[in-house]
This record gives sequence, structure tokens and C-alpha cells, in this order.
Amino acid sequence: MPGNEFLQRFQMQHPMIQAPLAGGGDTPELVAAVSNAGALGFIGGAYLTPQQIADAGRAVRAMTKRPFGINLFAPTAPPDLPASREAAISRIAPYFSELGLPSPSVPSSKPSYGFEEQFAAALEAGASVFSFTFGILPDVAIETAKKAGMYLMGTATTVDEAIELEKAGVDAIVAQGSEAGGHRGTFRGDFTLGMIGTISLVPQIVDAVQVPVIASGGIMDGRGIVATFALGAAAVQMGTAFLTCHESGIPEAYKEAILHAHEDQTRLTRAFSGRPARGIVNRFMSEVEPAGSADAILPFPLQNSLTRPLRVAAAKQGRPEFLSLWAGQGTRLARRQSAAELIARLAREMEAAFSNLQARTVHPTGQAKPAP
Repeated sequence: MPGNEFLQRFQMQHPMIQAPLAGGGDTPELVAAVSNAGALGFIGGAYLTPQQIADAGRAVRAMTKRPFGINLFAPTAPPDLPASREAAISRIAPYFSELGLPSPSVPSSKPSYGFEEQFAAALEAGASVFSFTFGILPDVAIETAKKAGMYLMGTATTVDEAIELEKAGVDAIVAQGSEAGGHRGTFRGDFTLGMIGTISLVPQIVDAVQVPVIASGGIMDGRGIVATFALGAAAVQMGTAFLTCHESGIPEAYKEAILHAHEDQTRLTRAFSGRPARGIVNRFMSEVEPAGSADAILPFPLQNSLTRPLRVAAAKQGRPEFLSLWAGQGTRLARRQSAAELIARLAREMEAAFSNLQARTVHPTGQAKPAP
């Protein structure tokens, strides 16, 4: 099987990685269930405090003895509050009122903790893998992680980004295709330059680097996994497929939105966080980010902080029209089941896909090989 060395390193029976689902989707129960089922679970720690990272790691370790991973956002300079920030506040104020919330206020650009504190907690969380997105880690962080025995995975949306990550010292690269749900990981140039489909991106990165490549974006079933093997991927990273699992921590309204969404009902938006991310189109996305001035949306993470009270209230009230419904383009393939059931189903689908390919093999004579 492709990526055998990668799978053996982490005692994986199945070449599947549960994507870091920062924001509450990847509960300790989900992470542990994925690892216990023979795949690799991941804690998305980007929005967690150092103490929450420590608690999450402790909870996962209590439920599994198998390897798991943890993810953070690469550190970036905090943005300045734009002079037009009142426009952003005015634009979302009516929605706060509709949900019975106090009027929104200007978010702070200085969090009470930084990457260094999160990183230190992540290294002590008991994870075997550390992944990151939105850039490249500082040299000192890479050296520290290596000394701690951590396996490093960086996210790339172009070949040039993958080459930069390899030069920086990562052990594997997550190739994020444009079909992927959630935030775009582009860090070299405008995000539009990284809107490359998985089937085009993966083989080009595989040819350009020497480290294992993890395919990500729009992969929802065994057929998709097998297809990435043909492209040279060592494993796949799947997010949307795990969001509708029983152990997932997203609101029920969010799960229902994924289960009923079609492949043409997602698009990129900056309305929720200030950073381009793919999600299911809803009222908030359609009304807050119409064609026009971009001044009414703050840069990340300020917009994310600004809309957080609205999203929290919407989750409690079952109002999906105000939730950031991050999802990839494979939504019709989503199922409601446990993580273990999902992984078992994916494994069966892989075997079926391999069998179908063998049945379609063409002999040198030009005659199709008959099915067994």
C-alpha cells in the first residue's frame, strides 16, 4: 500500500487522517475513536488556550494508547485595526439584535496568549504528530519540535509552498486542494493562486518533493482514497466526513446542514473569520459579503473574534443561518455514523475500489481483463 512507511510509523491500519477541526468539531472522544479505529486522530488546537490544549491532550491520552496529532496555526503578526472598523460592526449589528445579543464591539487585536504558549502546551500534550497551516513555523520552533521527537506536517496549496515547507524541514506535506472545506492554507501570495484541485495538485507536489504527501480536499469515500494513491499520496486527510460522526462536537444544526447540502452549495467567504474559507452558503454569508467594498470585513483574527458571540448564540438557538458551516465539496457523500463505523466503511470501499480497478485492467493485447 502507498505510504507504507508512513502508516507503520504511527501504527495505522488505515491511511486516513482526521483533519484538525479547530472550533469544537474534534472532541477528545472523536480524536481517540479515530486513532483507536486504526487511523490518525487530530486535535485542532488553534483556538484553544494553553490550558485547554493540555486538557484536550490529557483527555485523548485517557481514551487511547495509540498515536494522535495536534495542529496549530503558524504564527503571524497581529493585524492593525482598520480605520473603517465601524463599518464591519455596523454590518453585523442587526444580526446580534435578532439573536438577542448586546451590540457588537471592536475586538482586541492582542490575545491573552500567543503562539509560543500554545506551542509549548502542544509539545507536552502527548501527541506524536504536530501539523500547522497558514505558513511556515519559525526555525526555532521546528528545531524544538524535532528535538521533542515530533513528526512535522505543513500545509501547502501550491507546489512552491510545498517546496518551501520541505526546505524548512517538515517530514510530510498536506496538499490542500481547492475542494477542501474550511480555511484556505495559502501563505505564498493571494489565496486565489492556491485554488488548485486535489487531482491536479497532489501529483505535482509528489513530483516536486521527497517527503510523503497527504492528499486533502473533497475526499469522502474509499474511491477518493484509492484515487489519491494513484496520484502518489501516502495517505489522505479528511475533515467534512468526520464532522457528521456521532463523536463530533459541532452543533446538530451544522450536521444537518452538511447532510442535506449539495456539491454546488459551498463557496469561499471571509464573512465569518476574515480569512477565505469554504463553507455551505447561508444567509449570513450571502448578506454580509455581497459584491462591494471589503472594508466591512475585518482581517483575521479580528473578524473571527467579532462574529464569535453571534456563532455561539446561533449554535445554542439552532440557527444554522448564522453558523460558519465549513464543509468541502463532497457533501452528498456525508453520512451520520460513529467514527469507527466511518473508518470501517471507508476500508471496505477501498477494497471494493481496488477490486474494480483490477477487473478493469487491460492486457497488453488490448483486451480487457475479465472480472474474477
